[in-house]
Amino acid sequence: MDRIWLKNYPPGVPHDIDTSQYKSLTDLLERAFREHGNSPFSVCMNRWMSYKQLDELSTTMGAWLQNKGLEAGSRVAIMLPNLPQFAVTMAAILRAGYTCVNVNPLYTARELEHQLKDSGATTIVILENFAATLQDVIERTAVQHVVLASIGDLLGPINGRWLSFAVRHLAKMVPPFELPLSAGRTVTPFNKAIAQGRGLSLRPTAQTMDDTAFLQYTGGTTGLSKGAVLTHGNVVASILQAEGWFSPALAEIGDLRKVNSIAALPLYHIFALTLCLLAMRQGSFITLVPNPRDFAKFIDVLKQRPFHVLPGVNTLFNALMQHPMFKTIDFSSLKLTQAGGMAASEGTARHWQSATGSAMIEGWGMSETCAIGTNNPVTQKTFSGNIGLPLPGIDIAIKDDDGESLPLGSSGEICIRGPNVMTGYFNQPEENAKTFTADGFMRTGDIGIMDDQGFTRIVDRKKDMIIVSGFNVFPSELENVISTCPGVVECAAVGIPDSMQGETIKVFVVRNDPMLTEEVVSRFCQDQLTGYKRPKYIEFRDELPKSNVGKILRRDLRSAK
Repeated sequence: MDRIWLKNYPPGVPHDIDTSQYKSLTDLLERAFREHGNSPFSVCMNRWMSYKQLDELSTTMGAWLQNKGLEAGSRVAIMLPNLPQFAVTMAAILRAGYTCVNVNPLYTARELEHQLKDSGATTIVILENFAATLQDVIERTAVQHVVLASIGDLLGPINGRWLSFAVRHLAKMVPPFELPLSAGRTVTPFNKAIAQGRGLSLRPTAQTMDDTAFLQYTGGTTGLSKGAVLTHGNVVASILQAEGWFSPALAEIGDLRKVNSIAALPLYHIFALTLCLLAMRQGSFITLVPNPRDFAKFIDVLKQRPFHVLPGVNTLFNALMQHPMFKTIDFSSLKLTQAGGMAASEGTARHWQSATGSAMIEGWGMSETCAIGTNNPVTQKTFSGNIGLPLPGIDIAIKDDDGESLPLGSSGEICIRGPNVMTGYFNQPEENAKTFTADGFMRTGDIGIMDDQGFTRIVDRKKDMIIVSGFNVFPSELENVISTCPGVVECAAVGIPDSMQGETIKVFVVRNDPMLTEEVVSRFCQDQLTGYKRPKYIEFRDELPKSNVGKILRRDLRSAK
């Protein structure tokens, strides 16, 4: 197909990528450890970890896993927040020849049971704070080995022990639990597994780009979550694509080992995970933020040292700007504000750039596409409101329900093809048959329009469309407009049943100005939106329901009405 978007690539961004330089994702990691050994990899609560330390710790943990007799390709679940244990565990699993299954630490017992059963995970590395949830379901899963981490395991012999004690006994953040040892099950503290692994050798494993590296589960907002099968090749491609795309923003820094990327988004999420792996490829370091919802501590972290890359979702940027200490942050070193995970609103982007001097660069992707599929050029100076151009090596097509490509400017389903796209959903043959078109594109469920420059704009998800008297209304359009109303912090639009129109529109608004009333918002909408797009109902809320990644859950608002 004609890649019309290539003409708008910034200078220096490659048109394609070459994954043949690596044999596998594990090969990429091994090279990173050799080349960047003495450089810092991460800092968490002022405790640094070098690439050499990450190499040594993941080697011992990998050897410990192999010693448990796991078969090649076995699924190992990771249920950890942004702590040093995450990267150690992830690298250990891959180096030992197994598959990583990332699990949201805030899952309910029902959600955890589904993911452990669906993936067939036989081992889990879990923070003790969430062990009570595992206790409720473990007997109904295939899990035989539990590695129990505590928050201070890798944060130093003195500070680490104090932190673990404080979390357990002062803050009481570890609910009582008792993991059953029936059927030969083992439960091993994280640091004990590391100690035992030091007496073992990590056996090299033969891995190819076609082997599965991750089972990355979808958010499950439409039902039971599905595991996207991401191969070593998929992940390596996504790393190289991101590196090529971001290079213009980081070029003036020179030595990439000096780049500090803020890891506030959870590493189990594909967006943050890919940026973490990109840091390993480049030899740069990441600042781990275990709890970004504690905005006072988050801001303290941002003030400790210059930072260059700040990935986030719209709600995270919004919440930061609302904090009274936000103005004390020095943004002079910030080279890239990368927005993803959900649509960024014009209002938030405009306020962010005014406050920080950094344009919010919006991108789009999915677990199924190994994070970023399209992104705006990092050289742009203002918020565009679209999702940008396909990254190197990626094709985007706008298709109809029959899989036929539509002319430029037409509205249809965004479909994607490229080396970063999953091979399919785990054990879901019927779903896979519906997901891929005859010419190899993956249907995304997002409705979009591509212009003659190759830029794509999302108008919404199919399932979120509101139909008012036969007219299609896309909630994202309304939210983008209403977010620019003075006093609006964030908003969400949903359709509710209406006997006259089929559906009518209700908007939920979070405000920071008590003088903002329904009448003011209505007048604003009357000025900005055509008649059938104007909300009939406006409700103010203190906050909107969100997933753990920060996506606003419209389904919860629809059910609440």
